[in-house]
Amino acid sequence: MIVLGIDPGTAAMGYGIVDASGGRVREVDHGYLVTSPDRSLPERLLEIHALVGELLARHQPDVLAVERLFFSKNVQTAFAVGQARGVVLLAAAQHGVAVREATPNEVKSAIAGHGGADKAQVQRMVQVVLGMSELPRPDDAADALAIAVWALNTAGAIGAATAAVMDRAAIAPITRGGTAYERAVHEALVRERAVEKAAKRAAKRCAS
Repeated sequence: MIVLGIDPGTAAMGYGIVDASGGRVREVDHGYLVTSPDRSLPERLLEIHALVGELLARHQPDVLAVERLFFSKNVQTAFAVGQARGVVLLAAAQHGVAVREATPNEVKSAIAGHGGADKAQVQRMVQVVLGMSELPRPDDAADALAIAVWALNTAGAIGAATAAVMDRAAIAPITRGGTAYERAVHEALVRERAVEKAAKRAAKRCAS
C-alpha cells in the first residue's frame, strides 16, 4: 500500500510518500513546495494542484492523506489552509484516489504517542518509524510523512494500532510486540523518555 501525505498551505505545502509493501514501512519521497508571494492566489493554487497531480501520476498511491481543517484563531491562516486543501482534494478526485483526513493531534498521537508533541519530536519519530538515515526536513515534509504513516497505521496496513493505543503507550509502553511499526514507536518512546530523564538529572547536578 502506498500513501501520499500532504501538509497543505498556500505559502508552503509539504508532501511525503510512504510505502508499506514488502512487510516493512519505508519512505519513498518527500519534499515541499513554496509558492511565491508575488504570484496571485489563483496562480499559487494552480501550482499546488499541478504538483499534487504530478505526484499522484508518478507514484500512483492507493490513498492520499491530508490534514483536516481545524479551528484556528488566525482566520486568514485557516482560509489559506482551506483553499490549499480544496485543490489537493480536487486533484485526488481527478485521479480517482481515495482520501483520508486527520487532525494534527490525531497524527501526533499516532506518530509520537501524544497529541502535544512538538515539531522536533515528530521529526525524530518519523525518522525512527521509517528507518531514515537523517531527520526529514523541512517541518512541512516531516508533517506530510507523519500524516502518511498515520493513514497506513489506521488503515491496518501496518498493524491495528490506533491513536488511542498510541496515547496509552505514552503512559504505559506497549510490550506485546505487535507490528514493526508498534515496536519502532515503543522503542523510540522509551529512548525519548530516557534522554529526558538523563537531561533532568544533569540539570539537577548542575543546579546543586
